Amino acid sequence: MRKPVMAGNWKMFKTPAETSSFFQKFLPLVAHSEHCEIVIFPSYTCLETAVAAVKGTRVCIGAQNIHWAREGAFTGEVSAAMLLATGCTHVLIGHSERRQYFCETDETVLKRTLAAVDAGLTAVVCVGERLEERESGKTEVVLRAQFRMGIAGLKPEQFGKILIAYEPVWAIGTGRTATPEMAADVHRLIRAETAHGFGQDHAVAVRILYGGSVKPDNIRGLMAQPEMDGVLVGGASLEPASFATIVNF
Repeated sequence: MRKPVMAGNWKMFKTPAETSSFFQKFLPLVAHSEHCEIVIFPSYTCLETAVAAVKGTRVCIGAQNIHWAREGAFTGEVSAAMLLATGCTHVLIGHSERRQYFCETDETVLKRTLAAVDAGLTAVVCVGERLEERESGKTEVVLRAQFRMGIAGLKPEQFGKILIAYEPVWAIGTGRTATPEMAADVHRLIRAETAHGFGQDHAVAVRILYGGSVKPDNIRGLMAQPEMDGVLVGGASLEPASFATIVNF
């Protein structure tokens, strides 16, 4: 039985003070939520505040990106060692906004993932198609390419340390959501690619999250799909009661 993961990506929102305020309200609302794992991805400047706020709880904190080098002349980047020093346990890799605005490629996704898992971080690797790719019937081609170029290069033991998040780019921040059935179809595709690349045991075990305008009013329908192992939530994770409702689906 795969334990669901309910994750919140705060993107470029919240100061440390706002982070503290969020957790003061949020943590009591999920104090008894043992049915799932909870992970929140604040901005870099709020990581230490967030880690301190969740100490002694089941809530985990992750970063929104990682560089593949251990150190060096990479202005603006953050290494695995730096993230571990803050108390992070997870890291997002290959989010569509990183791909769209910051030239992330499947090749760099793989390099970042390798750095994360080798350092002991749980990598949440994101894949997903753009609107024009879905409308032209290329969803399967795009997802297979992203998996084979950005994930399949892992060793089986490394793959066992990652989560995968399917984010249809056309549904992120647009208010449009893939139907539960549409999302489940892609999750089955990803699981089939996993079986092909890493074997059936890994295909059964890997947890695949859905991200794309997840809200309190659609979470039940999404999680009713057996293929759904959780969600990666954007805007709806910024407000304590909203995200708690999603966690406690």
